[in-house]
Amino acid sequence: MLIEFFDTYAQNHKPYKGGAWCYEDGLIYRGLELLHKSTGDERWLAHLERLIAPQLLEGPALLGYDPNEYNIDHIMSGRALLYLHEVSKEARYLDTARLLISQLETHPRTRSGVYWHKNRYPWQIWLDGLYMGAPFQIAFGQRTGAADLVNDALAQVNTALELTYVPRTKLYAHAYDEAKKQPWAEATTGHTRAHWARSIGWLAMALVDIADLTGSQAFSDLAPKAEALFHQILKYRQPDGLWLQVIDEPNLAGNWSETSASAMFAYALQRAVDLGLADLPIHGIFEGVVSQSLQRNATGVRQMVNICEVAGLGMYQGRFRDGTSGYYISEHRVSNDTKGVGPLMMAYAAQISRSNEKAKAAVAS
Repeated sequence: MLIEFFDTYAQNHKPYKGGAWCYEDGLIYRGLELLHKSTGDERWLAHLERLIAPQLLEGPALLGYDPNEYNIDHIMSGRALLYLHEVSKEARYLDTARLLISQLETHPRTRSGVYWHKNRYPWQIWLDGLYMGAPFQIAFGQRTGAADLVNDALAQVNTALELTYVPRTKLYAHAYDEAKKQPWAEATTGHTRAHWARSIGWLAMALVDIADLTGSQAFSDLAPKAEALFHQILKYRQPDGLWLQVIDEPNLAGNWSETSASAMFAYALQRAVDLGLADLPIHGIFEGVVSQSLQRNATGVRQMVNICEVAGLGMYQGRFRDGTSGYYISEHRVSNDTKGVGPLMMAYAAQISRSNEKAKAAVAS
């Protein structure tokens, strides 16, 4: 059922922003990459190559990409370039990835040394950005022998976790304003006032991907924080098998089960166990997310439902997003958005990899 859903989704996928290079498409690229790795089925690689091809221009250049925006979101899709370089050995993929590294070389940073989320969000660290930037920077550094890139990314993530940690909830704030001037930021901490589930999903995925890339020794400083976070995430799982839009407020009127964060957690928690980062009771979590997330519409077509379309901070389309619980639960819900389907692909790939490892272990015994 899931193979058919993902295959049809990839066949019908249209560029999220009219073809411009963006992280939303990159989530599908990442899902296809992990499906290809876990299954060996060439259809996933073929989908990836077909979807990304129109975005790769001569130069090299990327369609619609402006490095001067200094938008950390634009970095995420570069992971697909590194994977295509790995499997094809074609230099053009690595050459194009260098465009993104060039952005990071001059990307503005907080005084604490962490990349601004965007040029238009000065002095701000968002959890989203840790997923968008660090895994790519680490992977590129490893591919090119640039240890300084790896070390810098690890240091940034460690600093960001220190700055965004909320002792009261043992979770991490969606964003931190180092200048403490943004209207959405608490005056004393610089934090957002509520915990948006998907922001923690971005962080959880970043941590397992970084651990996978770097290994236990390099990840040792982050490991205790990651383990504690994974245990805390599990505590907030709801009876329906999903996680709430505002993850830690089950009694909040109007709070709702959000599927993209739930898929992210299903992926991250499986990978955390498989990588030895945490001993977690994860049996049935993936299946629970699938059963609640995928529903048939009136015409019988299966869709991934109840995905938060977008949530952010500050002014957007004439509306001020204040980072409170009330704001997050007011955001629009959509179906089949890449921010849900991509992570669900990743979670399914992790499930397949776990099954493959169990089968190998059974044969070996």
